[in-house]
Amino acid sequence: MYKFFTLSLLLTGTPHVWSAPLNSAAANVPTGQVITSCTVPNTVALTFDDGPSGFTPQLLDLLKEYGAKATFFMIGEGSQAYPDTIKRMRSEGHQVGSHTIDHASVSSLSSEQIVQQMTGLEGILQSAMGDIPTYMRPPYFEVNDQVLETMKQLGYKVIEASIDTKDYENNDPTRIDRSYEKFINELNAGGSIVLAHDIHEQTVVNLARRMMEQIKARGLKMTTVGECLGEAEAQWYRKGR
Repeated sequence: MYKFFTLSLLLTGTPHVWSAPLNSAAANVPTGQVITSCTVPNTVALTFDDGPSGFTPQLLDLLKEYGAKATFFMIGEGSQAYPDTIKRMRSEGHQVGSHTIDHASVSSLSSEQIVQQMTGLEGILQSAMGDIPTYMRPPYFEVNDQVLETMKQLGYKVIEASIDTKDYENNDPTRIDRSYEKFINELNAGGSIVLAHDIHEQTVVNLARRMMEQIKARGLKMTTVGECLGEAEAQWYRKGR
């Protein structure tokens, strides 16, 4: 059913990491290729996985306070539970992406199972917001040739990250500093797509504000993954299958 591999996969057998030329006038972000960093200069994309959750509205308030936009890679449970939060995300200019319906390790699945993971969540999101995403993040960053080939056929841009806060390991007031320090170190190293989780209290009440303060102090723009890749908002979604 899925016949097309990228040239790099055929030649190397490893996932291709895409990067666009800096200052490109208009990006044509490819599907089925791993993307880890922004291509628009002076931008940072804050991304939050595994929600929405009961903490997400507080995070949206914080983003609004800083004039920041973010990307939310969501799973089925939270999307079913908090459709009004999804509508708020969209109305306030944030980007909604897919993180599979139940946080599956897609590299261990068949092509048909991967399709089920993606289209199952599409149905939930379409009910909440009227369309479906064209951006996704593979749980655990686990991809292989089959995953990328299937995402290409489904029309998904595959987003990983160049800053991983590991906030899920540090969701405690005595440990969250470790995630902030990791964020600083990887930002200093040139990272620009930040991974955190809006299901963790310390991320929302502590880490997020500190990250935004640091990004603001450096004069960088906090925006969505789509915008930091130079792609127009109309390309972040499609009406349906």
